[in-house]
Amino acid sequence: MAQTLVRYSVSLRKGDKVVIEGNDLAAPLIREVFREAVRAGAYPIVLASIDGVSEIFLKEASDEQLAFVPPHRELLIGTVDAVIGILSDYNTRALSGVDPKKQAAYSRAHSRLHKVFLERAARGELRWCGTLYPTHALAQEASMSLSEYEEFVFRACYVDQEDPVAKWREMQKHNDRIIEALKDIDVLRIVGEETDLTLSVKGRTWINADGHKNFPDGEIFTGPVETSANGHIRFSFPGIYRGNAIEDIRLTFRDGKVVDAKAKVGESLLKALLNTDSGASYLGELGIGTNYGIQRFSRHILFDEKIGGTVHLAVGSGYPETGSKNESGVHWDMICDLRNGGEIYGDGQLIYKDGKFVI
Repeated sequence: MAQTLVRYSVSLRKGDKVVIEGNDLAAPLIREVFREAVRAGAYPIVLASIDGVSEIFLKEASDEQLAFVPPHRELLIGTVDAVIGILSDYNTRALSGVDPKKQAAYSRAHSRLHKVFLERAARGELRWCGTLYPTHALAQEASMSLSEYEEFVFRACYVDQEDPVAKWREMQKHNDRIIEALKDIDVLRIVGEETDLTLSVKGRTWINADGHKNFPDGEIFTGPVETSANGHIRFSFPGIYRGNAIEDIRLTFRDGKVVDAKAKVGESLLKALLNTDSGASYLGELGIGTNYGIQRFSRHILFDEKIGGTVHLAVGSGYPETGSKNESGVHWDMICDLRNGGEIYGDGQLIYKDGKFVI
């Protein structure tokens, strides 16, 4: 897994400065990524986090402290060549008791740093990849044993294959064919259970997610025209935000903006997120999952947004390389399952049905 991350996902070269982030649960993978980075001639910088620190800060920090952005983070994001982030939770719900307004304030404070990150990535100055190391907490969230979850993760990443990179090259070609079919379509209409949403992707660029930014990967995505979304959508799976599950989310859009938001569970957090800043109630991303090797919901967006046969929308910041102009301290994905009767129309023509492209 470390070899694939270093050699394929971020393609480390001699002299590259790379940040490797994670906590002590991910130490086995951090060590091997560090080893591969050294072997590649790069300069690895490990940023290790300690369990419970984020909870303490978000619960007890003053408004002034929440607004503080550590200078070393600004320096690193502004200068390094690559970032590999490794998620490995002790407790996926550790922040469930934190005031949503404080979480939103923290996101606002870091929006400037997030913007620098995205802009450098769009210019090709910063390569990054987010991945996951299996833990008991993550396995429990996915309703699996740890050994089952390990197999789920490694299969999704293709690192159980003799040549993982070759498999990711196949994904790359598969996604390229879809993008070629979509590139001249201006208006998309998503239809499904309690869902009828129209948006424009005119002039926007589709991106092939083939294992370079996320690991595992398997999607194509773009940035919808900011003022174009109209209609309503119901998200099939709970939206997970910092361990908090927001269930049965229903959004109504008018001229791009969320004008009505409902949820059976977690509605106050949903509304707090949408009110984080002026860009949080507009769409930054539309993605279509193309990894048909991932078929079950695991309560982790790294995997769930890639499920073949689903679409996902993210409110908040968009990726500049797609042409998105939306800026926000939030980027939060929600997933809609189209495998059972769902459809997508492109400029009025049926292009996708029951979770698969028909063009």
